[in-house]
Amino acid sequence: MSAAHTAGPTAGPARPAPRGGLKRTVDDLALFGGRAAFLRPLSVGRPNPVDRRRLHERLDWALDNQWLSNGGPLSLEFEARVADLAGTRHAVSTCNATSALQLLVRAAGLTGEVIMPSLTFAATAHAVQWLGLTPVFCDVDPRTGLIDPDRARAAVTPRTSAVVGVHLWGRPCDTTALEKLAADHGLHLFLDAAHALGCTREGRPVGGAGSAEVFSFHATKVVGAFEGGAVVTDDDALAARVRALANFGKGLDEVSPAGGTNAKMSEAAAAMGLTSLDALPSYVEANRACLEGYREGLAAVPGLTLPLPDPAERHNHQYTVLEVDERTTGLDRDLLMELLRAENVLVLPPIGSPPCHLLEPYRSRQSYALPHTEALAARTISLPTGPGVGPESVRRLCETIRFAVAHGAELTARHRRTDRKGPA
Repeated sequence: MSAAHTAGPTAGPARPAPRGGLKRTVDDLALFGGRAAFLRPLSVGRPNPVDRRRLHERLDWALDNQWLSNGGPLSLEFEARVADLAGTRHAVSTCNATSALQLLVRAAGLTGEVIMPSLTFAATAHAVQWLGLTPVFCDVDPRTGLIDPDRARAAVTPRTSAVVGVHLWGRPCDTTALEKLAADHGLHLFLDAAHALGCTREGRPVGGAGSAEVFSFHATKVVGAFEGGAVVTDDDALAARVRALANFGKGLDEVSPAGGTNAKMSEAAAAMGLTSLDALPSYVEANRACLEGYREGLAAVPGLTLPLPDPAERHNHQYTVLEVDERTTGLDRDLLMELLRAENVLVLPPIGSPPCHLLEPYRSRQSYALPHTEALAARTISLPTGPGVGPESVRRLCETIRFAVAHGAELTARHRRTDRKGPA
């Protein structure tokens, strides 16, 4: 699951510098004293704008009704629309996606070990670890970054109770192979779909695979509810149990050993989520336009790869992830990010970098050999997308990246000399 990938509060869309800010020599780069390419920050993870008038109308309606939580009309409407988008019978809204995954763990009665990719946001592992289970990490497909079903199968032990697949960066994982794995070993299969709202796999909406899937409606997601999550499933009994556990276990004949918790979505969050859902088509189109701009601007640059989604599938295009091959470009991912940040382009490593097995509390507990995970995490950058990133900003950013790659070896050598000398 994902959390805020926000680089700090800014107002309004990023505005490129005048053409006088173009780079002609290495000294023109802001890292070496030149003028930044952008006057105002161009950020990854900025929340999408919403129709404030419509949001305020919904909030006023909730206040007038004096029903602000506990499964109010707005949260029920939000659930119905999410279930429709996911193609499932049920959607249970929650206060956030981490709680949604934890509710699934409790509702399914999981124990022991849960297999998952390490190339995911730490919340995927933390949700399991927090409840006393053990995340077991497996490697990913080196091309897609998605959980490798064969590696997951090899990680199954007598203590395994479930597999959690991750639709990383909105790319749906191989749910067919994972469902077979789960069936063969009598395991639950849950999908972390935090990035994949509105996406499809083999023409079917993300949401209906495995026992259940989890969406995130964090402020930085393609649909935001300030903060929120949802469990989507076709399993009537599982949905009822998740809903009850999210409300202190009320309505269950047999409450789980831990009892219930309070993980309900508020009416205010639902109002924001509904208003964001209204604008989903425009958000997707803005993201698609950014991706197309990056594709055109970086297509001919040696050493850069911009993986494109399957044109036969629907995609939300929220995450545009660039891969940097240092052997060809002459500079590594980290130096390129440092150069861009100096230009006021607040790029970030994508979700999953660094991978979970290299973070605490997991790193000191067990050593993993996950070469594909580590290689992909080390060479990828998340580029800015969304309605606040216009075509001129994309053009200017591509121009800056092309310049950096064209001078990659020189920049790397100069940066190393600067590091050895230390700050002036």
